[in-house]
Amino acid sequence: MFTYIKESFEELKSNVTWLNREKASNLMVVVAVFSILFALATWGVDSLFSKLIRLYFDNIIG
Repeated sequence: MFTYIKESFEELKSNVTWLNREKASNLMVVVAVFSILFALATWGVDSLFSKLIRLYFDNIIG
């Protein structure tokens, strides 16, 4: 187990190409903005369907 962890860290040091801090920060902002937009879109669709279902059942029941 320790050998696996040691080799994993060694591979991260030698074989992975890391982004510079500025580019990583910019990409983080892009991901955060799209996550917020997607959450708002999901909330909007959920609210719309909830109102449509409530309207449908209010008309059927009474």
